Amino acid sequence: MAVRLFEGKDHAVSYLQYRVTPHEMISKIMSYMEQKTQQQYKLAVDVGCGPGKWTVLLAPYFTRVVGTDISQAMRRCPSPREVDLVTAMTAAHWFDRPRFLQEVDRVLRPGGCLALLSYTMDMILEYREVSKVLNNICQERCLDLRHQFYAALLPYRSSYLGPSSRKIYSDMFNSCSYPDKEWTECHPVRRTLPVSGFIGMVETFSSYQQLKQKDPSEADHLSHRILTKLLTAMNAPCPDTEVMVIVNYFGMLACKPSSE
Repeated sequence: MAVRLFEGKDHAVSYLQYRVTPHEMISKIMSYMEQKTQQQYKLAVDVGCGPGKWTVLLAPYFTRVVGTDISQAMRRCPSPREVDLVTAMTAAHWFDRPRFLQEVDRVLRPGGCLALLSYTMDMILEYREVSKVLNNICQERCLDLRHQFYAALLPYRSSYLGPSSRKIYSDMFNSCSYPDKEWTECHPVRRTLPVSGFIGMVETFSSYQQLKQKDPSEADHLSHRILTKLLTAMNAPCPDTEVMVIVNYFGMLACKPSSE
């Protein structure tokens, strides 16, 4: 089974507004495809596309791009051996992973590519001489989880994911039968965001949404407290003050053999 999340209207709006758009990772995928294929960019399928931010990034490279969400499942993908690229950005950890890989193999043409990417939750902040202070605020360890940010969300992490999303992707990489594949351990993407935008991005995480569903006031208190501490450390009066946010992506690229 696949997990259905991110279906609330407000959450979808926040997801579209705050999630980073990783142009750099598109470049990495297309560079990989240029090495592996004969410039066949007719059809790409983006699985678990959500509001379609990743799908839109693929559009300039392909004649046709199809975005499907988890609830639609891979069975609605185009005919077998028609697809040049299957992607899933920060989504594959929610899939029925063995079935998903089977369906990928069914729809990919010989020589077609698979790209599964995600990122770690503990983003890095940079701001003048107080970068270390900012990261200590987000990653601080104390006995009371209410006075942490990343760690406070861990109890609300879905049991479906287990302790590590990175391990999920690593296991998918190892179980992928294609001999031509590569693993990316860390690809940093840097974005300048307002501090409020950084907070908004963390609030789109499924773990934060679970906390908000259980205890809305506690979720709001956590966000407000961290925002206040960050602004104080930066000596910045306004939540619109910009900070450098580094998001560390990881994942796999694979190419289906040209002949079977």
